[in-house]
Amino acid sequence: MIWLLILLLVVMALIGAPLFAIMIAAAAVGYYSLDIDLSVLHIDIYQLSDSVVLMALPLFTFAGFLLSEAKTADRMLRLSQAAFGWMPGGMAFVALIACAFFTALTGGSGVTIVALGGLLLPALLKGQYPERFSTGLVTTSGSLGLLLVPSVPLLIYGIIAQQMSQQLDMPSVEIVDLYLAGIVPALLMIGLLYGYCLWATRKNPIPRQAFAWRELRNAAWEARWELPLPFVVLGGIFSGFLVISEAAAITALYVLIVEVFVYREIGLRRLPGLMRESMVMVGGILLILAVAMSFTGYLVYAGVPEKLFAFMQEHVSSKLMFLILLNIVLLILGALLDIFAALVIMVPLLLPVAVGYGIDPVHLGIIFVANMQIGYFTPPVGMNLFIASYRFRKSITELYSATIPFMFVLILALLLITYVPQLSLFLVR
Repeated sequence: MIWLLILLLVVMALIGAPLFAIMIAAAAVGYYSLDIDLSVLHIDIYQLSDSVVLMALPLFTFAGFLLSEAKTADRMLRLSQAAFGWMPGGMAFVALIACAFFTALTGGSGVTIVALGGLLLPALLKGQYPERFSTGLVTTSGSLGLLLVPSVPLLIYGIIAQQMSQQLDMPSVEIVDLYLAGIVPALLMIGLLYGYCLWATRKNPIPRQAFAWRELRNAAWEARWELPLPFVVLGGIFSGFLVISEAAAITALYVLIVEVFVYREIGLRRLPGLMRESMVMVGGILLILAVAMSFTGYLVYAGVPEKLFAFMQEHVSSKLMFLILLNIVLLILGALLDIFAALVIMVPLLLPVAVGYGIDPVHLGIIFVANMQIGYFTPPVGMNLFIASYRFRKSITELYSATIPFMFVLILALLLITYVPQLSLFLVR
């Protein structure tokens, strides 16, 4: 009977059944096989409501939707170009900075390619950058900001890790620590990509844009209402003056006032639609998170983390080898799964094993999201490849060849992040 149910679940997954349905059904089958009353499912799901940082998720998501709907991308690009266009490879650096911060604020890699791609690609081509180079740069830069505040993937990782720390004897993970830990790795990725851009264009130096104080002042004045936003969030969270949920509430309220009543780029009639779209997305994430708690509960009852750790210890002799295998698995998953699905499926399995090997849970979170960030454009099915193919009217094979050099650079950054944990932890510790 149990094997028939498992086979049915596999068939349902293969024909495209929703992830939350598969996970809750798998948890139910697991509890049934252990002769545990299925009412425990409700208890596991209810545990999610105990998370004190849960309120930050819908608020940050709503703020991101507002920013992506307004002309924030245009203002950010103009300001970045005025500030950094004079540097060697200035337009490439502008693309990196603009994409990283826009992705951090909106929380969506694909949104960045759609919103900024139409502005950045023509600007790069006008600046005499090769077309293949420019396409690869914009496609890979779309996911750069996933490690920066207020990263939704890091927030979700923190929620899952906090719930698991209550069920297992593990150190608790603070969201603030995750945000602090992501700063240096994100800057490392941007720095290495910028270095590659300079090296790739060394034989054909790109003309620089003359620096003009007047243009910088005008661009800063145009973006004056949005410029304080990162400092409010960062300062409030890292100073301890605001908890994550309070920072999210202030961010959402501030963005709402600025975009609707100050810039007036989002009409009041459009606002209910944006609220609905953002909350539909949040509802999907919360539903998956809730059933993931049930699935995690089953794993704990069944002793799966302990068995998996024992198996890994038997076949994987060192922490170094575990990290190598971890990166390989996560890169593959990043290309195949949405980042939120990967988080709720893999974190409950990997976190106890990683802790057993002496890996800091905060460091694991950074490794996880960094891998997912690269997975967005990893061939053959990275999501950013398809979004960029549609946005720039390029074939998938063209984008494969355009993004591979940038992928190798980011894999180098990933190796440094993975094997030099101080890069992630020294701000935290």
